[in-house]
Amino acid sequence: MANFVLFDNPTDRKNLLPLSFLRPLSLMRVGILTIKEKWEKHLQQACSFQTEPYLSEKYLTNIDDKESTFYINGSICPNYKLCETILALEEKQMLISQKNEIIAYKIGADRKTEHLEQFVYEEPFAKISYSFDIFGYNGEQIQEDFKIITKNRQSQPITDPHTIVYKPENIFIEEGADLKACVLNAEKGVIYIGKNAQIQEMSVIQGNFALCEGAVVNIGGKMRSDTTIGPYSKVGGEISNSVIFGYSNKAHDGFLGNSVLAEWCNLGADTNTSNLKNNYSKVKIWNYTQEDFINTDKQFCGLTMGDYSKSGINTMFNTGTVVGISSNIFGGDFPPKFIPSFMWGSNQNNFEVFEFDKALEAAERMMQRRNIPLTEIDKKILLNVFERRFKLK
Repeated sequence: MANFVLFDNPTDRKNLLPLSFLRPLSLMRVGILTIKEKWEKHLQQACSFQTEPYLSEKYLTNIDDKESTFYINGSICPNYKLCETILALEEKQMLISQKNEIIAYKIGADRKTEHLEQFVYEEPFAKISYSFDIFGYNGEQIQEDFKIITKNRQSQPITDPHTIVYKPENIFIEEGADLKACVLNAEKGVIYIGKNAQIQEMSVIQGNFALCEGAVVNIGGKMRSDTTIGPYSKVGGEISNSVIFGYSNKAHDGFLGNSVLAEWCNLGADTNTSNLKNNYSKVKIWNYTQEDFINTDKQFCGLTMGDYSKSGINTMFNTGTVVGISSNIFGGDFPPKFIPSFMWGSNQNNFEVFEFDKALEAAERMMQRRNIPLTEIDKKILLNVFERRFKLK
């Protein structure tokens, strides 16, 4: 049986910082599933990683040396046609896009990659090249994941008499989910409620929407379309066209729109993000490759926040703000539109380096609340990013 390896393109890795600091690209969540989970469901086989050396101790490459190997671009979301085309590749053949990007290639047990025959794939597919692609593709990816997750399966019934449902055929409820006196409107998109997830009283949900395993929508939450709440996250207030990877909290009132939060983030009560400029012009965001702000060509773009970062109560994020990992932002005024990793402060008091030991203590305390340890490998990865913070900010 062939090996399947999801590789990180270096250009995509840098363009997707800060979200890629602590994970391979294929562990980005877009839609209901991570990219890796999508490929494994389509291929019906486990995939491993080819990523940066500092991540490789945690995210391994598992290869049977006696078998051929498919290498697949880890920033690309699969579809049935694309999978069919990749699986039809012979050894020493490569599939490239019309933009000359490598989609996938197959090599034999000899591991030789010279003189690969190239074929151009001309069909459409979703590729995550920048953080704003995540929420940009999220609606269609929720629909694609919904199809493959629910195929030939029966949804759990909605038994609460006070929950109002529109177009129930577009709603799928996993085992153990708890819904109380909420509104599920799937007239314009699908709604997926994961295992042991919870939607509390007076919450309103619009499709397309995904609430992953163990996640909670707090009382009165307003979840607008094309939004994903990752596993074991807790959310409240108003969220629109945003993706939360998992284990992060935006539990209180406040608006989050056209945004991406990585894991172990926390937004304090009444944190708000601007996703539209007052003059309706296209939004610019910080890019680690250019070391400058780039045009997203999008009118709507909110907050991109790396893992373990947090905001205090009443924090206001300007349109297109980018926050690195393990940074703490507080204060009543708008902070800068780019905040590097391991920083601490507010716009009024300026920012100082968040000492590494204190950052680890904060991360460990947050993870202990979910009974998840911060391993020695995790600490080594964080230290690597901390030591390079001035180079990669």
